[in-house]
Amino acid sequence: MLKLLITDFDGTLVDTFEANLLAYQQAFAEVGLTLTTDEYSRCYGLRFDVFMQAMGVFDKETATKIKEAKAAVYPQHFDALRVNKALAQLLLTFRKSGGKIAVASTAREKNLMAALKHIGMADCWDYIVAGEQVPVGKPDPFIYTHVLQHFDISANEAMAFEDSPVGMAAAERAGLQYMQITEAFYGN
Repeated sequence: MLKLLITDFDGTLVDTFEANLLAYQQAFAEVGLTLTTDEYSRCYGLRFDVFMQAMGVFDKETATKIKEAKAAVYPQHFDALRVNKALAQLLLTFRKSGGKIAVASTAREKNLMAALKHIGMADCWDYIVAGEQVPVGKPDPFIYTHVLQHFDISANEAMAFEDSPVGMAAAERAGLQYMQITEAFYGN
């Protein structure tokens, strides 16, 4: 019997691609760099430090400036967020029926909470885990095993929702059943 549903945020509960892309493009421009849509597409879903390495940004000061600039402008692009209404409704219904729901995202906590607040779902969760709370990103299963331990629930009593290969690998490595979320889920 399922007791817990865990969802990723970016690309799963909310299509944040466009909002993140626009914010990162502004942030990169502020430090004299460019970021194309194709470059960002290849890195979408990666933890920030891995994203910076993939983009050839090895200087910590430059990476910090990008992170701070992105956080500052990200809310300006929230009109580009697309909520996966079908998944949101499923999660909220599951919670109303007595189940637990959690967000397991490697997104920066400030950005995650601002986006959840914008879509009216900041206070809907039994537990939220953000990037700063985990030592490693997906595909490492740590974020999922951490959520399971928090609730003292075994993997066979939980299910994850993920959109990215690294997220699905993390869920699988944690022993979770998972459902892959694709663009088709955003038809609402």
